[in-house]
Amino acid sequence: MNSEVVNDELAGLPFMNQRLSVDDRTADLLKRLTLKEKLSLCAGRNLWSTRPVKRLGIRGFRMVDGPHGLGALLSAFKKGTYFPTGICRAATWNPGLARRFGVALAQEVRSIGYQMVLAPAINIIRTPLCGRNFEYQTEDPYLNREMAVAVVEGIQSQRVAACVKHFACNSQETNRGRVSAQVSERALREIYLQAFEAVVREADAWSVMAAYNKVNGVYCCESNDLLVERLRKEWGFRGFVVSDWYAAKPATSTESCVNAGLSLEMPGGGSVYSEKALGRAFEAGGLDERTLDRNLTGLLRVMFLVGLFGDERDLPPGSRNTGEHQALSRQIAEEGIVLLKNEPAILPLRMEDIKKIAVLGPNADKRHALGGGSSMVRPPHEVTPLEGLRERCGSRVEIVKEPSEADVAVVFAGLSHGILLKGDDTEGEDREGLELPAGQADLINDIVKANPRTVVVLINGSPVTMDGWLEKVPAVLEAWYAGQETGHAIASVLFGDVNPSGKLPLTLPRKLSDSPAHASERTFPGGAEVHYDEEIFVGYRHFDARGIEPLFPFGHGLSYAKFAYDNLRIAGTEASVDITNAGNRAGAEVIQLYIHDVEASVERPLKELKGFKKTHLKPLQRETVVFALGRDDLSFWSEKTKGWAAENGEFKVLVGSSSRDIRLEGTLEYRG
Repeated sequence: MNSEVVNDELAGLPFMNQRLSVDDRTADLLKRLTLKEKLSLCAGRNLWSTRPVKRLGIRGFRMVDGPHGLGALLSAFKKGTYFPTGICRAATWNPGLARRFGVALAQEVRSIGYQMVLAPAINIIRTPLCGRNFEYQTEDPYLNREMAVAVVEGIQSQRVAACVKHFACNSQETNRGRVSAQVSERALREIYLQAFEAVVREADAWSVMAAYNKVNGVYCCESNDLLVERLRKEWGFRGFVVSDWYAAKPATSTESCVNAGLSLEMPGGGSVYSEKALGRAFEAGGLDERTLDRNLTGLLRVMFLVGLFGDERDLPPGSRNTGEHQALSRQIAEEGIVLLKNEPAILPLRMEDIKKIAVLGPNADKRHALGGGSSMVRPPHEVTPLEGLRERCGSRVEIVKEPSEADVAVVFAGLSHGILLKGDDTEGEDREGLELPAGQADLINDIVKANPRTVVVLINGSPVTMDGWLEKVPAVLEAWYAGQETGHAIASVLFGDVNPSGKLPLTLPRKLSDSPAHASERTFPGGAEVHYDEEIFVGYRHFDARGIEPLFPFGHGLSYAKFAYDNLRIAGTEASVDITNAGNRAGAEVIQLYIHDVEASVERPLKELKGFKKTHLKPLQRETVVFALGRDDLSFWSEKTKGWAAENGEFKVLVGSSSRDIRLEGTLEYRG
């Protein structure tokens, strides 16, 4: 039977009728699949695709890595825009920008004919040593959820599936394939699962990736608690669950994964989901077809949503490496760069005051796209800091290597991805400490000794210590891994073409032992188990509660402008504040709102982020920013009642420029 006859026959079937709902089409297709065909859909065909079912016109569903661009490994090294990494994107504190990133990322995926991108990566940054912190977003659950929802909405607006990862508690690379995260229900609810819940409830995420590790003794790929009870039953998840690549292999059995709700094992070939293993499980009576149907319904539903059964001309057009995408990459970088220090205010640099600038350091002319592990990207170009400064300075300013000869020296220090799984910030291994790589601190000290007007620009994806040199240099920028336009973005910020507005999405500790995950070997890296003994006191919550002074606090970021906060007003559960740009430069400020439960029946943090807004203001411009607080914002997870509880009483409302720079304080009376 030729394909035209098959297509004619299929065209009359209900699942091909685009006037029917996606759910009706899915149900009709599911009932037409034989058991053997269903089993074939449970495991991948190869590294990036599911198996086709030609009889029913089901094509392979193709997936590609993509936390910050079109993943090179699963796309046969096709060129794609290299966007700033997740931690840089989170440092923008700009959900609108995150949504635009999601749209652009999906367009790049669509351009190569794929249907799903393995992004965003939203694990909480629990330890500053985690090798994948650069892919993740933040230590804070509220900021995490707001940025994650925006990315997922952007991706799926282009009819490309977002695959939110890694579910759950994959906050370290050490022993990731066997370690069990021992974590309380309250910490799960308040910290680690909040963003995952939000992308399901608010953005209808089409796919979730089950992580390598165990949670409370059970591998994520066979966790009925995570994949059925929470994800499907409680949150209403309608998509499908895919294993991280090879993550299902150590699971207890085929039956345990099917019954726990794992829809698809990747990559191809399968281990627990090989056709033989699945066949034996059915023959032994360990699983039934109804459970299999539950798992496959979401996969088939998503196939309809991404357009596998429709006319491709009706799909949003794909595009890759466009001028628009390059401009967006640069904007994210510019808004994500954080000005940590500027004392005295030698930044921004004035072109008319400089004849020579010394550009030095190991990251001055280094490219980072093709590194980090599975997230590597092959961009059409990558502008290094040195190249960006050369272009910005042109013939007006000479770039030299001797700091003593220059009017200002700029040192590009920090970390790197290395090659594949070897390096400082990389999948597969955690860092051994917070120190800069050997020789960098000495280099900075030598340069500042030769030229007191020294600016340090850090390029990295996780915190580093700054002992012995921070107090000597007047200015420090945190630039992260800022994508293919890194050099242009850094030059724009250094010379004041762009006023820095990035804010830290995590706390920078003075020393490793200050971080809550590093109380002992038990809490990191652990052995067979790693114990989350800090409970809900992750990041700034821990530093506040223990009275520890951070190197730089969560939410910190300076500007070339000065912003005045006035007139905090609280009416019911609404808070408003007036913000004025009191400087002579246009700029953006991130207004942050935290709450504190004054008298609670359980221990609660001294402050919790519950609102933020990034506002762009011209000199002397004034704006009123309004925050709406609901019961959820005042609640904690009660182990006693096994539910969310908001207790009557007084709450402090704290508004400021960072978690440690609170400008205004008021009181909210909650009466249920």
